[in-house]
Amino acid sequence: MLNSYQDLKVWQKGVELVIEIYRLTKLFPKEELYGITSQIRRAAISIPTNIAEGYTRKHRQEYIQFVRISFASGAELENLLIISKKINLAKLNEFEKSDTLLNEIMKMLNSLINSLVAKP
Repeated sequence: MLNSYQDLKVWQKGVELVIEIYRLTKLFPKEELYGITSQIRRAAISIPTNIAEGYTRKHRQEYIQFVRISFASGAELENLLIISKKINLAKLNEFEKSDTLLNEIMKMLNSLINSLVAKP
């Protein structure tokens, strides 16, 4: 039984991803702090934040919409990480944990959206 959004595995993984993203972006050049670093952090934070906000809504359609926003933030983050790799902001192996977590979260969000949409 879920008592809170904090009981959702996808939210827990989302928070873990935020922590990992902060670790990763600390490795980026300081001149990127107000550029891609800030944008990556905001996209990552948006994932668990929208899950939390959507979960507390009183209507399923609103919840679905917030989970979809969370999924879109995941796609934004994925794109930003790809760019970060291509412009060598950190060594490729430093991205592995973020990539793995994000992939898991995107699958979980997709499943959550599908299950919420399928319910009557």
